[in-house]
Amino acid sequence: MTIVVTGSSGLLGSALIRALTADGHQVRRLVRHPPAAPDEAFWNPDEGILDPAVFEGADAVVHLAGAGIGDKRWTESYKRTVLESRTKGTSAVAAALSGMGAPPRVLLSSSAVGFYGDTGDRAVDEKDRQGEGFLADVVGQWEGATARAEEAGVRVVRLRSGVVLSRRGGALAKVLPIFRMGLGAPLGTGRQYFSWISLHDWVDAVRFLLQKDEISGPVNVTSPEPVTNAEYTKALGEALNRTTLPIPTPAFALRLALGGFADEGVLIGQRVIPRVLLDHGHRFNEPDLPTALKSALNE
Repeated sequence: MTIVVTGSSGLLGSALIRALTADGHQVRRLVRHPPAAPDEAFWNPDEGILDPAVFEGADAVVHLAGAGIGDKRWTESYKRTVLESRTKGTSAVAAALSGMGAPPRVLLSSSAVGFYGDTGDRAVDEKDRQGEGFLADVVGQWEGATARAEEAGVRVVRLRSGVVLSRRGGALAKVLPIFRMGLGAPLGTGRQYFSWISLHDWVDAVRFLLQKDEISGPVNVTSPEPVTNAEYTKALGEALNRTTLPIPTPAFALRLALGGFADEGVLIGQRVIPRVLLDHGHRFNEPDLPTALKSALNE
């Protein structure tokens, strides 16, 4: 296949491209700088600059671009960046595909389990409705931006990813220094559920979805075994052979440090089940947390 990828320099994009190339696929990368390699093509989603010609002859598009949700404190300005970096880029891709006579067959567009809001200890899957809160609203608009591609007959899969575990980036990389000093601790009550997936399993799920013509719509890209924050803290400490603190980090301290992201990113529970993947026979290689952490720490 010939596959166009946005967000190719990020943690997920770079890992996916390595796997796709190893599988024998050809990859074109959309980049925001002047192209410096034969497989690169320029786009500027903020200004709506995207030449549909970059999709000519492609079989699939994997759209991963977007500002990191937890990368900065949630000021009003950064919340706008979080939203627009997703909706503008996705709208540009969908509009370009909708104007083609023979568009790629499938668009896999990044999304997030933030769609469900706070689910407490209730398990949810792709049939559940949108939750409440800023992140749920962002994801709703983000997914809605794919509509033009869908209307043009492109198979659209919305990748509702959980937290992807890798020592090279993302949430795990940020907390590793703290845990290695023996200062890791549960957050808030520690009872809130945490939906995660190993980087290897995330890549395998995307490869699976590229080939499954019968799957469209939202797909939860998470491990089938979500855990509580306290369970995650314990497992990470054990994986590093470090003790963890018995006293949880209080919610007020997290709010002071993280702003609004604390209440929607780390203090809420999200017990998300990858029902679509399971029902279509997808097999997870690292479904349990100890195995996934061992793999992530040895990448």
